[in-house]
Amino acid sequence: MGLNPLPYPPSTERNNAPKLRSLSPRLVLAGLLLLAITSKMIARVFLQEFMELEACPLCMTQRFFVVAWGVVALIAMLHNPAGWGNRCYAALCGLCAAGGGAVAGRHVWLQHLPPDQVPACGPSLEYMLETLPFSETLSIVLMGDGNCAETMWTFMGLSIPEQTLILFVVTTLVCLWQTLRTYPTRD
Repeated sequence: MGLNPLPYPPSTERNNAPKLRSLSPRLVLAGLLLLAITSKMIARVFLQEFMELEACPLCMTQRFFVVAWGVVALIAMLHNPAGWGNRCYAALCGLCAAGGGAVAGRHVWLQHLPPDQVPACGPSLEYMLETLPFSETLSIVLMGDGNCAETMWTFMGLSIPEQTLILFVVTTLVCLWQTLRTYPTRD
């Protein structure tokens, strides 16, 4: 038997591994809510007010999905369910994040189109909501237009939609983990 260089006895159990299983579902939901609030504040205050960047229709749709997952996380935190309730709220949060990820993916795709394939710029969202039926407005917004294809600002080489896509993917993965994980028993 060799010498143990560690200050504690060796063990066959994973004592040093992070205890993700013991993490409270309510704490994870609080983290998702905080992430949604922080993301929304950065978009509204920093990008829109400080940088004076106007949100295109796809950006506004992505913001809707951030708010939706935040609202689901808030309701779940206040309700504090057990068992299947946690899984249902996590799945709803994940669906909101996946929906936002799909919109962000479309936005990233539009930004990477060759200039000759970028769709023409359309009317403003306010105008479309006032004059067109809601279903047609929704269809046009989700298709995106030339305004959505512009890269207005980057951080660490990533455009705003690329950063948002990463945010949605991380949130979806956390929600998937919340849905499938083993929950700690309540005392």
